[in-house]
Amino acid sequence: MATFNKRGYKAPKEKEEKGVNTFVDDIEQINVDEKNSATAKAFDTLDQTASKAEDFVAKNQKYILGFLGAVAVVTVGYLMYQKFIAEPKQQEAADELFVAQQNFQKAVEGGAKADSLYNLVLKGSEGKFGVAKIAEEYSGTDAGNLANYYAGIAYLNTKKYAEAITSLEKFSSDDIMLSTLAKGAIGDAYAQQNKQKEALEWYIKAADASKNDFTRPRFLLKAGKTALAMGNKADAVKYFTDIKDNYEASPEAQGVDALIGLAQ
Repeated sequence: MATFNKRGYKAPKEKEEKGVNTFVDDIEQINVDEKNSATAKAFDTLDQTASKAEDFVAKNQKYILGFLGAVAVVTVGYLMYQKFIAEPKQQEAADELFVAQQNFQKAVEGGAKADSLYNLVLKGSEGKFGVAKIAEEYSGTDAGNLANYYAGIAYLNTKKYAEAITSLEKFSSDDIMLSTLAKGAIGDAYAQQNKQKEALEWYIKAADASKNDFTRPRFLLKAGKTALAMGNKADAVKYFTDIKDNYEASPEAQGVDALIGLAQ
């Protein structure tokens, strides 16, 4: 069958989905515009913050540089102090203390010369300072701190009880044994002055400082006897019973039953 085109006839064009494409394009354009707008605002904010920071630095540059300079001076000063003053002073103090330590050890070991040795510990010998001077001259050093302990024990053994308390109270140590013994020695110094209340307080501090088998029963016994002398029988029984129940192998446990009976 024959086909023909009518005059003026044009084949219809495919319909364009203008509506859909335009809508999508508009949304994308809006998203892009909003994104660009948010990004621009963020950059504007950053620019403003940076500008304010720059203005602050510019206005306060003198003070900032002064502060940084002060920090640098303090840091360098501290390092120089440690290197050229503190470390040599520590060594010098340790050298001074050496002879006193030897005399102290000999005095502790006992003998007829113990009192004179303790005096040498305090006053010095062989051209070296005694511990009283070392504690004063080298305060702040480890040796100066330890000198307070030696001085306290030496004063205690030479019957200078007030001086013993003063020296021992200045002593501090992470060594639990020395720290505990120092507390107990303060108790002894008060006891020698017949200040039983103060003595009891320090004996309890010493007993509670470390619950080892050496110092705790030792100071519990002293606390019990002091409490008993003060008429505090209930407290005395408590301290004596602690020894009996928990430190039966200690020398202090020997005869503690009699003390418990006396306090009841």
